[in-house]
Amino acid sequence: MGNLVDNFARCFAFTLSEEGGFTNNATDPGNWTGGVVGHGVLRGTKYGISAAAYPGLDIENISEQDAEDIYRRDYYAPLQGDALKLPVGLVLFDGAVNAGLRRAVVWLQQALNQTADGVLGSKTLEAAGAADPLVLAREILARRIDFYARLPTWPNFGLGWSRRVIALAGEILR
Repeated sequence: MGNLVDNFARCFAFTLSEEGGFTNNATDPGNWTGGVVGHGVLRGTKYGISAAAYPGLDIENISEQDAEDIYRRDYYAPLQGDALKLPVGLVLFDGAVNAGLRRAVVWLQQALNQTADGVLGSKTLEAAGAADPLVLAREILARRIDFYARLPTWPNFGLGWSRRVIALAGEILR
């Protein structure tokens, strides 16, 4: 499986490159502390850390190290990233940062033809471990695009989401 620290580093590097720096687009629900456009305070997103997910943080002033600590604690660890083969762990991690932990696990479970309850349990981990990692990662990405295309925000953000998934599809081949 490779060096586990390197697995997190690879996940973090890809997602950070896609998330970039500070933005405060008022049409993005994630940039609002209430998680809905116009609700709460427009604090923005930086390094993928959003005001909706972290309403108490001073988003504009978080450091890259802060983001790394949050990613490791709140995304990689709950996804049991060390137990997942790459590229599955990479695809799940990036999906969780972009759309939430539960949603990323749902995509995994759908890709495995399991009941999609969004809870990462031993059956899902066992099935993921037994699957071909590249085939599984591709199926998760297909589920992700299908989900995004159904969102009402697709006209505003769909092209960016598509670019990100295509970049991730290329990254999983490395």
